[in-house]
Amino acid sequence: QVQLVESGGGLVQAGESLRLSCAASTGTFDRYAMAWFRQTPENERIFVAYITADGGKTYYADGAEGRFSISRDNAENTVSLQMDSLKPEDTGIYFCAARYYTGDYAYYRPREFVWWGQGTQVTVSS
Repeated sequence: QVQLVESGGGLVQAGESLRLSCAASTGTFDRYAMAWFRQTPENERIFVAYITADGGKTYYADGAEGRFSISRDNAENTVSLQMDSLKPEDTGIYFCAARYYTGDYAYYRPREFVWWGQGTQVTVSS
């Protein structure tokens, strides 16, 4: 079983930045691809960013490309999401998710990820 705990959310104004972190409890973190999703008030989970198990490749949703950056530290069992130039539409609950996969395919559908954290709230005011 993989336990994931997100942190770093908060309330910011449009144009400001936040850095989210996700700590994983697993002995094989470098065997998991990781992703970030945003949950809307309608409880829809929308793909934000993805990183391969070895950190070699990343993938971003169109709205995140150029503003967000996903990274991981396999020695610390963490994955992060740096969010710059935040917009009100970025508001939501941010979840990290894990899939046991070491290839290069960029999974993006929520049902493709088995392990989820509890989420951290991000609110961007206009």
